[in-house]
Amino acid sequence: MAGHIQDRWYKTETDAHGKTVRLKSDRHGTGLRYRARYVGPDGAEKSKSFPDGQKRVAEKWLSQIEADMTRGQYIDPRAGRLTVRQHAERWLASLTIDPGTFVSTEQRVRLHVVPHLGSRSLDSLKPIHVREWLRKLQDGGVAPAYQRVIFANLNAMLGAAVDDRLISHNPCRSSSVKAPKLEPRRIVPWRPERVLAMRSALPARYRGMVDLAGGCGMRQGEVLGLAVDDVDFVEGVVHVVRQVKLIAGKQVFALPKGGKTRTVPLPESVARSLEDHIAKHPPTAATLPWRSVDGPPVTAALLFTNVGGHAINRVVFNRLAWRPALDTVGVPRGRENGMHALRHFYASVLLDAGENIKALSEYLGHHDPGFTLRTYTHLMPSSEKRTREAVNGVFEDGPKADDGPTTAQGS
Repeated sequence: MAGHIQDRWYKTETDAHGKTVRLKSDRHGTGLRYRARYVGPDGAEKSKSFPDGQKRVAEKWLSQIEADMTRGQYIDPRAGRLTVRQHAERWLASLTIDPGTFVSTEQRVRLHVVPHLGSRSLDSLKPIHVREWLRKLQDGGVAPAYQRVIFANLNAMLGAAVDDRLISHNPCRSSSVKAPKLEPRRIVPWRPERVLAMRSALPARYRGMVDLAGGCGMRQGEVLGLAVDDVDFVEGVVHVVRQVKLIAGKQVFALPKGGKTRTVPLPESVARSLEDHIAKHPPTAATLPWRSVDGPPVTAALLFTNVGGHAINRVVFNRLAWRPALDTVGVPRGRENGMHALRHFYASVLLDAGENIKALSEYLGHHDPGFTLRTYTHLMPSSEKRTREAVNGVFEDGPKADDGPTTAQGS
């Protein structure tokens, strides 16, 4: 057995005759009687105390410590005394993620995790505490989708605590803890009439943005970050290589979402629109830091800039241009009617034309075709419709004689 069990109620001494005798100590009858002591992998002595009558419990605990050290699964009992707040600070400081993602993650942990769980020690955090915390988020009116993101952050943070041997298990992964469910939402794509109406309602210098978002499936930040050199009019493609991103209210250039660049087809109608836009509003060089607010400066000749010739701030654009256009057209304001609706329109047009999910996923810059399928599966033509069209295509092009598909054929 690693270490030994000390009985603090008795002490061993040698009497005048050289015999070893067991005597009551000054602590006899008070406090915790047994102290299990061992030397940890770091060379430091560690211990845990147990009350009278629990010597076997102490021995079992010590045996478990020895087994854990043998299997390489040892966790210092004192490591879990770190509070959730303290661990959150260390975890955040260790992250090597996109600066914009870091800002959002830090904000979610600071506003939604630490106030409720921050004072608890890691080793005291139980599944019941996570369930109670999730209920507080729900009762506080936090949207289900946002609840899932916050839960994912806590899950990752506690998963790191397990990896760092601070705790033995992650309470977020208990069978009794369920990630918040998303509210079922079926995307209803805009009709072409609404897209064209929104285009007309925007100031002239911004109308081409509708063509790129609705005709090439580009995200708002990607449209704002598109440079003239990214458009290949000869090959008929657009290279999506950057976006204008906001980090703590500051604009930066960054790779598209997920760090993935891509190339999308440039329809002739969109190409003509861009050529007309360039003739009336020549590209303007804009310089922004790369990836982070203190990143190296990068300059790009942007197709779309504000009236001052600077990179467009999406918050300002949405407030001063997009939402007033919604009002003009008579479309309700709201998240579902943001500029992202044009990407849904693009997806619906391609699916209706028979484009496959894999290609659509690549054009949209999704990380996984499965995500694209789950998002837009209800927009795909039904198998019944495809069957009718396939059969009609055969027989409508065939002979119009009396031996059609409803007439029995003679043998």
